Amino acid sequence: MAAYIAKRLIAAIPVLLGLSLIVFLIMAMIPGDPATAILGSYATPENVARLNRSLGLDKPLPQQYVIWLGNLLQGDFGRSYALNRPVLDEILERFSATLILAGTSLVLCSVFGLLAGIVSAVRQFGWVDRIVTFFVLIGISIPSFFLGLLFILFFAVQLRVLPASGMYAIYGGGDLPDLLRHLVLPATTLAVVATGVVARLTRTAMLEVLRQDYIRTARAKGLSERKVIYRHALKAAMVSIVPVIGLQAGFVLGGAVYIETVFQWPGIGAMLVKAISTRDILLVQGGVLFVAAAYVFVNLIADVIQAMLDPRLKA
Repeated sequence: MAAYIAKRLIAAIPVLLGLSLIVFLIMAMIPGDPATAILGSYATPENVARLNRSLGLDKPLPQQYVIWLGNLLQGDFGRSYALNRPVLDEILERFSATLILAGTSLVLCSVFGLLAGIVSAVRQFGWVDRIVTFFVLIGISIPSFFLGLLFILFFAVQLRVLPASGMYAIYGGGDLPDLLRHLVLPATTLAVVATGVVARLTRTAMLEVLRQDYIRTARAKGLSERKVIYRHALKAAMVSIVPVIGLQAGFVLGGAVYIETVFQWPGIGAMLVKAISTRDILLVQGGVLFVAAAYVFVNLIADVIQAMLDPRLKA
């Protein structure tokens, strides 16, 4: 297993390098002068030229990339000019909030997606299967940001049972119950689409396993249906389900950008939106690359779990 993990880590290196290059080029191709956007009303030609030299933007693009990448490898993400603080400090502070939101959403979509998919597969073509399929299709079809606005309108404005925005109450609060109350709507909104995807693929994987000969043999031996489903069928189906959950981790991390904007959640998504509007290049580059690295890491964990469930994958 150690050799397999080492191989996967080595394979992740070119992926991260490619991501760093893509992020750098995208920011470089954005129209406008970053120094002019940063300086605002103070953007005289002298000040713009001085800031461009300070940012290293007066150098050729290949040289800029090499310098930025070299700093990254040393743990230096640069300094945010808009916030006047180290980029890495801002990212780590914001990412903790995003991790709470995305982690909760991933747990919700995994648990409810697995349960819905298992029940739907076991009760194939029954009324339970039809109901689950109906709600799954609705969940997948509704855009997350629109669903979030509906949740705010119903639960926060009409019923007034849950807060509409923020991570903690403005006055008072700040404890775990307060955090959970603010977490319900954004985490649920972010989890709905991912739950539908996990449920559909769980149903497909379970149906394929339930048709196998060894499942019929287990039933013929007199094992209870619960043991057949959860001890034999689900264990085999998890080999196909775990990578899907890993992919949904990327979805919830990416979806956090607009969900955090809708619910004013102080995470890395909201940070990136503000950084883009102010042309804070180093903050945008560092934030996007950090999220991408987290996605690669989560998929690495998913690959390791999949290999543990099916040792043949390590070959």
